[in-house]
Amino acid sequence: RRVELTGPSSNRRMVINALNSGAQVYMTDFEDAHSPSWTQTLMGHLNVRDAARRAITDVSPEGRECKLNDETSTLCVRPRGLHLMERKLMVDGQPVAGSFFDFGLSFFHNARALMEQGTGPYYYLPKLQSYLEARLWNDVFNFAQDKLDIPRGTICCTVLIEHILAAFEMEEILYELRYHPTGLNLGRWDYIFSFIKTFSERPDMTFPDRIQVSMATHFLTAAAEALVYVCHKRGAHALGGMSAYIPRRDDPEANEKAMNQVKQDKEREAAQGFDGAWVAHPGLIPPVLEVFQVAFQGDNQLTHLPEVQITAQDLLQVPQGDTTEEGLRNNISVTLQYVDAWIQGSG
Repeated sequence: RRVELTGPSSNRRMVINALNSGAQVYMTDFEDAHSPSWTQTLMGHLNVRDAARRAITDVSPEGRECKLNDETSTLCVRPRGLHLMERKLMVDGQPVAGSFFDFGLSFFHNARALMEQGTGPYYYLPKLQSYLEARLWNDVFNFAQDKLDIPRGTICCTVLIEHILAAFEMEEILYELRYHPTGLNLGRWDYIFSFIKTFSERPDMTFPDRIQVSMATHFLTAAAEALVYVCHKRGAHALGGMSAYIPRRDDPEANEKAMNQVKQDKEREAAQGFDGAWVAHPGLIPPVLEVFQVAFQGDNQLTHLPEVQITAQDLLQVPQGDTTEEGLRNNISVTLQYVDAWIQGSG
């Protein structure tokens, strides 16, 4: 799992290109990269169904056909978070959680097809805040497997640690999902936000401008080292966070600078013991893959157990820096652009 590519589930051509990308894993997304209108959501599930059967194709307006290569990335599905509802499906008069809608539909239609292809029903679980949510997911997995007469433990899942509260319960989360081979992935953007939101009433825990909060910041370094330690102590994969940079062809100098930053970021993760990392664009797969190939031999770094002692104070250390009007204006601008794109149908 040296390189995992993420992308939206509803764009058929992007799904095909992602599966052909050369990444070890392609996580097709019903969460952050997805705008959850009814049409978009059903299109995403149609694409997952066809991909699970290796029957997904697309024809451009010019008549050019796009189809799967003989060798493709391993398909993994990320359902929506538990906090998002699917208003189009009611259970006992209440909308069902988007999480269970996405998991249930994808598992029911595709579990056996994926097993016949030599893989299986693999999932990424977002936004968990406690081991109790992991326990709930374990119950859901067992219920679904029993209903379809699929052996328990067939489902494999990776949990995103992207909430400050979950960082204190990583080992417990792994324990609750121990029968469904599990890894952890350290989110960064949502993790930072969760810290800000959780302690928003504390004037002594105000963050500086976002641009000053890098992965080298102490509280993020502590979370990364703690995650690798917990995972490898228990024989689980530790996955690094997103490199959200998109390669640019129009500015070679800026492109080279950004690629070097991505490389340094992944070299840091590899040195910390991570077994691989995420990217958001196929153009980042070769350089990130090279970083992890150089960093270690074999499939992973599970034998690497870092000698760290992370305390609550380490995880809760507020980064220092400036809070400026420019930074606030940028936050507002990005928020408006994001919500506008979401409403328009682009995750």
